[in-house]
Formats: sequence, C-alpha cells, structure tokens
Amino acid sequence: MTARIRPGEDADADQLIALIGACWALYPGIRMDVDGEMPELRALASYYAEASGRLWVAEDGCTIIGMAATRPHDAADAARDATPQPPAWEICRVYVHPLHHGLGIGHALLDTVEAHAIATGAARLLLWSDTRFARAHRFYEKRSYVRSGPIRVLHDISHSLEFAYAKPVNGIELLDTAAAASAEYRLSDILIACVAEGAGVSFLPPLAPATARGFWKRTTTEVAAGNQILLCGWVDGMLAGTATLHVGTAPNQPHRAEVQKLLVHPDARRRGLARALMQRAEQEAARAGRSLLTLDTRAGHAAERLYRDMGWQEAGRIPGYALTAEGTLGDTVFFWKKLDIASDAMNRSR
Repeated sequence: MTARIRPGEDADADQLIALIGACWALYPGIRMDVDGEMPELRALASYYAEASGRLWVAEDGCTIIGMAATRPHDAADAARDATPQPPAWEICRVYVHPLHHGLGIGHALLDTVEAHAIATGAARLLLWSDTRFARAHRFYEKRSYVRSGPIRVLHDISHSLEFAYAKPVNGIELLDTAAAASAEYRLSDILIACVAEGAGVSFLPPLAPATARGFWKRTTTEVAAGNQILLCGWVDGMLAGTATLHVGTAPNQPHRAEVQKLLVHPDARRRGLARALMQRAEQEAARAGRSLLTLDTRAGHAAERLYRDMGWQEAGRIPGYALTAEGTLGDTVFFWKKLDIASDAMNRSR
C-alpha cells in the first residue's frame, strides 16, 4: 500500500463527499443529500473533534482515497442499556474508493482508528453497516467483529437499514445465532490453524477452508436450535479462541453437557485464554442447569494438563482412539467434572 494516512481536516470536505459518493454508487437505491441529511460532512474533522473523536484520511498523492473515524459511544445510548457496559468507542465512516479496494488501505485505516480508541480507553468497539454493504460485512468479520443486536432503521431517503457489529478488545462473549453466523469465517481460520498445529479435534491437516466453514455453519444451526452454546474469546481486538458446549443431550441426561471444542489460535496462546474459556463454559453450563460436564482430549496434549489443573477427573482412556497428524494412532482421555449449581445461582443473585 502506497497511500499515506494523515489526520483529516475540514478542508477535505469536497473530496470526502466525492469519496462517499463513489462508494455508494456501487449500490442502487442509495442516495446522497449532504445538506439535508449529512451536513456534518462540510466540516467533518470538527464534527468528530467536538464529539471527542478523530478523523483520518488515506491519500494517494494529493487525492483522498480512503477515510475512517472514531468517537466515544453515544452516552445517551449507553444510558439506555439495562446493565453497565465497559467503555465503548464507535468506528465510523470507513470508506475506501472502489478503484483502490484490495490494497490493504481499509485495514490500515481500521488499524489506525482502533489503536486510537483503545489507547484512549476503549474496552469495546462497535460500528453500524448498511445491510446492503456485503463487501464491508466480510471485511469487518475478517477483523473479528460479530453481529450485535437488532437492525437499526434510519428513516432516510435511501430507506437504510443497518447491522450492528461489535467486539470486545479483550474478553469472552456468548454468541447468539446472528453473531455465530457472522463469526464463521474467523472461527474457520482458528480451526484450520489449530488442526495444522496438530490439535486432536476430529480433523486432520491440511483442513480445507470449505470443510472448516461447513463445520461452523452446522454449529450456527445448533446454536439456533438451542443445542449448542458458543463462546468466543478476543485478545487485543482479535477473535482468537472459542469453546463450544453441547447442551442438546439425550432425554435421560438433562443434567449433563459436553465441552466439544476448545480452540485457541496458535498466535494467541500462553495468554490465559483457554483457561478463561473453560471457566466461562463451566459458568454457562451451571446457568443452563447442568451439574455434570464431560469431554475428551488427546492424551499428552497441553489441553490434558489444563483440564487436570482445573479439577477435571479422568474417567478413563482408550488406546489408539484416533489418528494423529503424523498418521499414527493416539490415545484419548475422557474427563468429567461435577458443578455446584446451587452455589452458582447464589453467586449470580448477589
């Protein structure tokens, strides 16, 4: 990428309006009325500065080819939330001229605004994207944002509807069906990387992307049916790990749940994420009224040491249960753990 990123100025107004117009022209039905609906574009740098935010642009020579901004999340919106929320910043107006797509400019702009928001105290990042902007959705999902909450109606001349996307900078969240669907590509990347590292999670390397995505699409379906709890963990703004908890057990096992997948991207290991995901999985199982958890793992794997350290009990092992990445047969260890549901309910009521 040869573009230069610099702070935006009010004097950039004409070029910013032209940039947005070029991006919107790709989508029939979207109309621009600057003075009627977006007068802030006439002095956009001041607009964000007055909201304690910042605007950046990407230049190729003297021509602006990209833009992005960030500001603290609207205090009025935060006040309407039912529960206290961590400090959140909104990512705004991320645009790259269509002639410059695919060159990394969008990533560089988003890196810039995310870094500023995080340095200023953001613990959560959120944004809105028109439901027609399918390319943008793939971009944000690649950057570890997931769908969050209901669609917003703007009541503008373009009859716009917007998806909400969000992610924590660090932390673990339970994903609903829409969020799970939007995380499928990033979760596929994690699964492929873990399998390549030799993880004993039902697949062998090299794992084809289509196979990985098929697995997570099935997981989304199970989330929608209420049979699966999907937890995801972020490290430094990147979706880096996941744990799945199967609660669609047989009629004679309503008290049991099974931890089926615990995955942490190799680049994010030794940060405590696997332990945090397991702790959250146990909490969610207790909330679901499950007093017995089970799982299995490859013998000798780092996960086995983690489970033992967290108080899981070995039920037994089966020699030569599954193929390893090297093509040999490896042993599998089965674990169980009892949960104190009464204590968990008491802690949540305090």
